[in-house]
Amino acid sequence: MPLRGPLRRPALALPPFTCNNVTTKIPLRISPLPRSVAVRQRRGHATHLPVPDTRPKTAIFFPGQGVQRVGMLTPWLEAFPSTTSEIIDEIDSIVGHKLSDVIQNGPGKDLNLSPNAQPAIMATSIMIIRILEKHFNFKVEDNAHFTLGHSLGEFAALVAGGYIHFEDSLRMVQKRAEAMSNATRQAEEMYGGEYGMVALVSSKAEHLPPLIAAIHEFVGYDSAGSKVESADEWCPIDQVLIANVNSKTQIVLSGSIERIKTLVEHVRQFLGHDPRAVRLKSDSPFHSLIMKPAVGVLQQMMAGNSMVKGRENEDIITFPGKVTCISNVTARPFESREQLKDLLARQAVETVQWWDSIKYLDQSMKVRRWVGIGPGYVGRNLVGKEVGMRGKDVIKGAGVWAITDPKEIEEVLRGLEETDFYEDDEWQDAWDRWD
Repeated sequence: MPLRGPLRRPALALPPFTCNNVTTKIPLRISPLPRSVAVRQRRGHATHLPVPDTRPKTAIFFPGQGVQRVGMLTPWLEAFPSTTSEIIDEIDSIVGHKLSDVIQNGPGKDLNLSPNAQPAIMATSIMIIRILEKHFNFKVEDNAHFTLGHSLGEFAALVAGGYIHFEDSLRMVQKRAEAMSNATRQAEEMYGGEYGMVALVSSKAEHLPPLIAAIHEFVGYDSAGSKVESADEWCPIDQVLIANVNSKTQIVLSGSIERIKTLVEHVRQFLGHDPRAVRLKSDSPFHSLIMKPAVGVLQQMMAGNSMVKGRENEDIITFPGKVTCISNVTARPFESREQLKDLLARQAVETVQWWDSIKYLDQSMKVRRWVGIGPGYVGRNLVGKEVGMRGKDVIKGAGVWAITDPKEIEEVLRGLEETDFYEDDEWQDAWDRWD
């Protein structure tokens, strides 16, 4: 069997699979002898010292609500019918109804309802992870240094990172979505008005900080943790909050649509620039104070034990997990089981700090490879824009990819293989100094 590159172990050929009448083989890498160790061997230096992980740091991320589409399971059913069918049966059993029929056949208006869309997206993301594990021997803990997810995607990130079992997480997502939908309906019935989400897109990055400051001044609070305590002080018809900070030029407002319109007019009048406002297709004002009932639902569920057979006497949260996971609320890793439970529940009403999360991983943690897993390309596009890349950069040992369809697996795994042996100079220098 030929070697793949200098001083590397043989590549393992995977069983072929067929997608869209195309049969392909994907070479699966086996961890090579690190270049730094090989160099030391040639120089006659000691090699029994601890070997640092010199691979480019890798993050796997998952999408939030809005990426759902009717028929999104079809390519996976065609390429991996047996595995996908097993997972679909498991999903339907957990949620208690044929969610798979809604995903596959719609209609779209039913799939777009939060109690269907949220578990559908999360389950599809984990289905792809399961397929990668079973058919390509791609394990998250062996290939990623970090996981994270946008809003709803945080639940998939916690499953992939080894903090929550899939069954428990899917139940939590389902109950959370039901609580959000009910809270919106109650606000409409009790107070009237229309509720939803609006994205504001600035033409220049320097416009975003004053825009956020003006919004905080307008709504009256901005500190993390203050929203849950403030929920009872505000009538839903008067509520508007920053739901997401998605990039250096984009935020999302959530709450009363009339109140959002007033805020946007205020911003345009007093800041001297005109951010573009785009109404999002959302049936609820996510990450606003109206979603407070969802916080209580999750707190109650996480106060109990797992519902997975054989784990009934164990905590629903495993800590630490297998892979570091980044919190939407703090844009930093979860630090304890108790903090994870608190932040995951509060996330329903807190701002998703996506931009800060990407900046932290890119600039502080030096993540160079990003793999989006799940339906749609929104996450990949946001990440790619912020780190200035799409696809692979072999020279830098970097890349931004997405796996939304079986046809993309080969490109992503090959891209990871081709960038896997890049070593940062700082690691090499540190290793050489150990002599």
